[in-house]
Amino acid sequence: MKRPWPLVFKNARVLVCDEAGTIFDGDVAVSGDTIVAMGAGLHGFEEVDCAGRWLLPGFVQTHIHLVQTLFRGLADDLVLLDWLRTRIWPLERAHDVDSTATSARLGVDELLGGGTTTILDMATVDHTDAVFEVAAAAGLRLFCGKAQMDRPNEAGLSEPTDVSMRSANDLADRWHGKGRLRYAYAPRFVPSCSDELLRATAADARARGCLVHTHASENLDEVELVRQLTGRDNVEHLHALGLSGPDVLLAHCIHLTDAEEALLATTGTRLLHCPSSNLKLASGVARIPELLARGVHVSLGADGAPCNNRLDAFAEMRLAALIQKPRVGATAMNARTVLGLMTREGAAALGLNAGVVEPGRLADLVLLDPRRLWTGGDPYSAVVYQFDGRAVEKVWIAGQLVAEGGHALGVDPLALSAEADAALARVRARAGL
Repeated sequence: MKRPWPLVFKNARVLVCDEAGTIFDGDVAVSGDTIVAMGAGLHGFEEVDCAGRWLLPGFVQTHIHLVQTLFRGLADDLVLLDWLRTRIWPLERAHDVDSTATSARLGVDELLGGGTTTILDMATVDHTDAVFEVAAAAGLRLFCGKAQMDRPNEAGLSEPTDVSMRSANDLADRWHGKGRLRYAYAPRFVPSCSDELLRATAADARARGCLVHTHASENLDEVELVRQLTGRDNVEHLHALGLSGPDVLLAHCIHLTDAEEALLATTGTRLLHCPSSNLKLASGVARIPELLARGVHVSLGADGAPCNNRLDAFAEMRLAALIQKPRVGATAMNARTVLGLMTREGAAALGLNAGVVEPGRLADLVLLDPRRLWTGGDPYSAVVYQFDGRAVEKVWIAGQLVAEGGHALGVDPLALSAEADAALARVRARAGL
């Protein structure tokens, strides 16, 4: 029998994750990095038996901090500005190249093992090359930029404007478009960045065809601080400096005025919703159903491990659905909508032709085994409300296997844990924490 395709997923129940929430039973063929056919009776040189399993697009998390994975459990029970000033900034300042790489390895292993195939990441001021190197070695699809901060802070985690821009541009020139890697400029947030830096970032990112990724309106104290510094609200200030539009991605956006909500909708600026982080830092609950109704583009992310303690796509989907229901009713944020935010809409936010299982899309795929967490109901509902990482059997990016058994390929979790212990001891000693 002729075998026309290099790779075929046989006999799968496919959660397509299109807007209709389609379920397809059959075969999915992959050639190169792309899905090329769907149907029955397809054959390939390599075949993956998916009988009894569900195939769906890889999860796309649009707000992550890999450099913070090493700090999990070191900044609990704090509000945002105290969390940053007393723990996160001093710890980031104490990173060395090796500890940054270890932190990234921890995060990448957790993400890939849990079905996340693409992330938008914000690193710290230094050592960003290490994050790209770790992601490249693991096969992760990564959008990342160094955190740009030119306003002085208590931890000394800042640098002059020209130094920040020069180093960011050098990183973009070095990594943007290299394999599965993309540079995304990352001014940290308005209180850390001068107007000069923000204007320069908008111009230089667009000159290089890169996205811009920052935080906005996460916490009421931060919102008030931005008003004191600029005389404007976050989204309005960023817009005035040229930072709005489909190439600008704003994490959180919990405390928005009506004018800011309208600006997000009319400019197409992307909103990155992080429900676990927003709850743990007591920042609030973003008005996601209302924002979606206004036409604002929304996707999901876990944020960093110290303000979440997990990098689990399933946890973010479950919370994204549940926290809205007491506010606006049980029918708000149904499972198909939420799974779409973690797949299709995440890919759209990053400009990727992924997030849907259909011919022509990138073959970033996750195989779930529902028998591990038995369900007799709707598969979309099970993924959002019931499942966790235990359901993930294998993960492919661009048609290449990158994870199985809950870990990235080639990772020894015990060895990685020992490496992390040693790295954290160095960082804590330098930070005095």
